[in-house]
Formats: sequence, C-alpha cells, structure tokens
Amino acid sequence: MATVVLVTLNLRPFLTAVGPITPVLQEQTGMSLTTISWLTLLPMALMGISTWLAPSAQRYLGARLTLLIALAGIAFGNALRLVSIDATLLIATAAVCGVSVALVQGVLPGLIKQRNPKHVASIMGVFSAALMLGGALGAQFTPLAMQWGTDWREALALWALPVFPVMVLVAVVVRGEGFVTRERGAGNSVGASGLAMSGGSVWLLRRKRTWLLMVMLGLVNGGYASMVAWVPPHYQTLGWSATRTGTLIAVISIAQALAALILPFFARRNLDRRPWLWFTAVCQVLGFFMLANWPLVWPLMIGIVLGIGLGGFFALIMVVGLDHLHDPVQAGILSAVMQGGGYLLTAISPWLVAALQEASGGFSAGWWWQMAASCLVVIFVFWLDPNRYARVMGVVNH
Repeated sequence: MATVVLVTLNLRPFLTAVGPITPVLQEQTGMSLTTISWLTLLPMALMGISTWLAPSAQRYLGARLTLLIALAGIAFGNALRLVSIDATLLIATAAVCGVSVALVQGVLPGLIKQRNPKHVASIMGVFSAALMLGGALGAQFTPLAMQWGTDWREALALWALPVFPVMVLVAVVVRGEGFVTRERGAGNSVGASGLAMSGGSVWLLRRKRTWLLMVMLGLVNGGYASMVAWVPPHYQTLGWSATRTGTLIAVISIAQALAALILPFFARRNLDRRPWLWFTAVCQVLGFFMLANWPLVWPLMIGIVLGIGLGGFFALIMVVGLDHLHDPVQAGILSAVMQGGGYLLTAISPWLVAALQEASGGFSAGWWWQMAASCLVVIFVFWLDPNRYARVMGVVNH
C-alpha cells in the first residue's frame, strides 16, 4: 500500500506545477495561452496512447522493470525543465512525463486487483487520492519555491527529486510474488491469462461499454485538466497572486483526494455505484456553474465542491471499470484501454478552454463547456447497471 501511494504521488506535480506560474511563463518565454495549453494537452494525449502500451510492456518486461523505466522517465522529464530555454523544449519535457505516467497508470490498477481482489474499491480510492495529493503538492510548492528564490525552471525541475527514493523502493519491494507479471509457466498467477494480456484489447474495443467508459473518464478528466491549467490564470486575472491561486488548486486537490479516498469506501458494499457517481457528477455541474458565473463568491467552497466532484468520480469510475471483469489481468487491460481512450479525449479540454478564452476574452465560456460535459456524464451514469456487466461485455470470464 505504501509503495502504491509513494509511486502515485509523483504522477501529477509536473502537470499542476504549471498553472500557478502561467503568467511568469508568458512573460519569460512569450508563450500564448493556447501554446501553454500544450503543456497539459500533449501529456494527456500521450497518456492516452501510451496507456494502451502498458499491458504489453508489463507482459514483456514485468511490472518492476516497467515501473522503474516509467519513474526514470518522470524524473528525466522534470529534470530536463532545468535547461528548458524555449517553448519547444518545455513542451517536450511534458511529453516525456506524459508517456512515463501512462505506463504507471496502465500497470497499477491491474496489480491492485490482482493482489487485493476483495478490497479493490478501497485501494483504488487510495490510488486516486494519492494522485490528487500529488497534484496539490505541485500546485502549492512550485510558486512557493519561486518565492524562496528559485527561478521558474528550477521550481519546475525540483519535482525530479522525490522520484529517486521511490525508484529504490520499487526496486526492493516489487518482486515476483504477485507483483511482477512476467510469464513463468502455469504456476504464475498471470500465466493463465496470457492470451488476455496479448490480445485482450482487441475484443474490448468491440464492446460499446468500453467506449462508454472511455468517454465518461475523458469528459471528467477533461474537467480536471482544464481546472489545473486554467483556474490559476483565471483567478490571477481577477487580482489574485500566484501563491494564492496555488493554494486554491491545493484546496481543490485535497478535496479531490479526500473524496477519492472516502467515497469508494462508502460505495464498497454495493456493486451498484451509480448513486455515488450521480452525486459526484452533480457536484461537478454545480462547481463549474459557480466558476463560470460567480468565481469570487466563496471561491474556496467552489473549489471544495469541484474537488469532491472530480476526485470522487475519477476514483469511482476506475472502480467501475475494474468491476466489469472478474479476471484481474482482463480487468487491468480494460482499465488500460479505458484510460487510453479517456486521456485522448481529456487532451481536448484544456486546449478548448484556452481557445474559448482567446475568442471571448474571458474564461467563463470554457467553464460553461465543462458544465455541459458534466451534464452529459450525469446522463451516461444511467447505463452503469452492474446486473448488465456480463451481458454488455459479452463474456463468461472471457
């Protein structure tokens, strides 16, 4: 459990560190908002593409080596920001981090179900909470590091440092006993599902349910991506400082983490997670509505409501994806496929919000778009009846 948390804490700071210092980036590099959106758009898109590669990487390299390579990529991508002299190199660092994060996110959910099949909801809540807490750390400490005397490159590159001790931990803890999934014969827990690992994604892509899960994850994650990218610049146009906007993102991220941790715990006793999914989706609708119309009226409350909606829904939809299939390897592949398509869709949102801002002169139009996307998610939740999982997936344990 500790390993899962410490690995996951390193997956979001590279994204959330950018938002609070956006005005500095514009001043120092001459980047427009649309160009800066690529620091979120590109890694999200690459997370989508690369997550589909995670099952194959896990099969041929094993979980430990896959995780170590991915963590090394995150450290390298962050460290490279120390010498990023222009927009092109800065965007390239985001791409390196995005591919690396995708490999981790594609491997961990299946491992969680494999090792803890009776506690998937609770542990996925911990995984999701750690993602959000990592985001809070990136948003809060990057502008603080600049206040303490670092320049923007050094503040961004600092996030390479916490990755190295985690790499040592993974090398020691993640071994063959249920973690490493390299095929070793019939006795291996994953060997019996080798066919699923090698070709499982093809049959999954023929299922409408796989595409529904992709769309739902993509729309909600799009709200998260837009929030971390554009809430700080939005509030800075309203007179807030970089540190204060970083604190707001940290509050949102902590609310996300608590919701991701607590709601799956409450939802664990009933396979029908829809009441909780509706609750979190409605929180998103309310949060984006307030952000579009009255951002300065109780901004912390807006952040908390939005955080509960985004964090809780992400954790629950990840659990729902794993609920659809009993076999942990198949469920892990479904999770990877779902995240792959979802993150590709996610990548559109921060760019769209930036384009709407430049066209309209304000961020409200972008928040209206995110509210509409959340309304769609409310409708889509109706289809997630657990009594129909086997039928819609068309399998009898595949």
